[in-house]
Amino acid sequence: MWKGGWALSERLAINVSGMRYETQIRTLAQFPDSMLGDPRRRLRYFDPLRNELFLDRNRACFDAILYFYQSGGRLRRPANVPLDVFMDELLFYELGEDIMARFREDEGFPKEEETPLPTNQFQRQLWMLFEHPESSGGARIIAIISVMVIVVSILIFCLETLPDFRNEKESREEYFYRYHAQAKNVSENMPLPTSVFMDPFFIVETICICWFSFELFMRFISSPSKIHFFKDVMNIIDFSAIMPYFITLGTELAKDEEATPGMSLAIIRVIRLVRVFRIFKLSRHSKGLQILGQTLRASLRELALLIFFLFIGVILFSSAIYFAEGDHPNTAFVSIPHAFWWAVVTMTTVGYGDMYPETVWGKLVGSMCAIAGVLTISLPVPVIVSNFSYFYHRETECEDSTEYTHIKTSLWEEEEPDGEGPEEGDGETEGDYYAIEGICNPLNGTLLGGLCAGQTMVSRGANMYLREPLVTQV
Repeated sequence: MWKGGWALSERLAINVSGMRYETQIRTLAQFPDSMLGDPRRRLRYFDPLRNELFLDRNRACFDAILYFYQSGGRLRRPANVPLDVFMDELLFYELGEDIMARFREDEGFPKEEETPLPTNQFQRQLWMLFEHPESSGGARIIAIISVMVIVVSILIFCLETLPDFRNEKESREEYFYRYHAQAKNVSENMPLPTSVFMDPFFIVETICICWFSFELFMRFISSPSKIHFFKDVMNIIDFSAIMPYFITLGTELAKDEEATPGMSLAIIRVIRLVRVFRIFKLSRHSKGLQILGQTLRASLRELALLIFFLFIGVILFSSAIYFAEGDHPNTAFVSIPHAFWWAVVTMTTVGYGDMYPETVWGKLVGSMCAIAGVLTISLPVPVIVSNFSYFYHRETECEDSTEYTHIKTSLWEEEEPDGEGPEEGDGETEGDYYAIEGICNPLNGTLLGGLCAGQTMVSRGANMYLREPLVTQV
């Protein structure tokens, strides 16, 4: 069988940086759109003196490239080859966009979905300003301001829990409820409660929320798709970050005599707790948090396995310690559920010391629990660490913006000026290769190893054929 002037049963020699490979033409012809599968494109690297293709490329990568042809399309990156080096080799061998997309998906790259931009010029500028910090200097300044406001908001959230500030705020809230719970003739003689709007922490929080609301509103009015805007996880986090403030504000404005102190204080505490999730807003500007999120998402199976192992261990050892310590008069293990806490802190090697066995059998169970905990945790954790290392190195490798120029190995590029050369539709030439005077050249797409030794041939137009069959073809 012949294809493009090549005998599919013949062999082709490929020299990759001194390492010689041989494969059949039919193997490469499975992917005719690739560089090695196309006779015209691979001719640029043909060495007529050695009767082989010479590629000054990475040898370890070529093992995977050749296996790609041999396996019919299975592409596997060698473990000792960096990702950026292998992708550069894939671009050189021109395997195609579909193969590249499939490889990126196998390597864990997120699918590059084309993000639409607003059609209106003004909206597009606003969208780039608030959504893409790397687009301009002004966008970077806004990103820096946003990070500073997030840090200030988190700092205020932590400082207001100090005993001095916390006691003052709780006393003011309790007095407010007590003042409105009294009858009017009694409350008239009491001093007016201090408004929460005069609290310095509330003022700073209001300034931070104003910036968060302004930023969210500007992104919303300039977003190209309002539906996708609300589906974005980061926008949901931004919306959740400002909701506690407005709920607190509505609670303060709606206070009346019927409000009970206990219920209102409990609601306020829960709302304040939600504010801690504001720290996730930093993930919009932090590559590290994004890598952590990708790692946890890729390690959900391992995390579930870890929790399952811990659950089994807690049930087993809490039951064992309960029956082992059951005869002790002052035992802290009064029931199996009470022993759950001890089993968890022992298996995780924390050991607070608030609960501990005192009998010989109890200490034996505790020792086994600690050893089993170490083994249980050590099994899935390396997989999670490996995933984190993979995403981290992938991110750092992709951030390399240095431009490198690879050495050119083509023998004919300098001899063929740009824009010149034989045309594909030339009717006078039927073969895929053209004779070059003075050298042992490939004829009719076939690399003839013994042509220069005096073999006879017949010329038919532009194509040349040997009278005797080829035994070995390289």
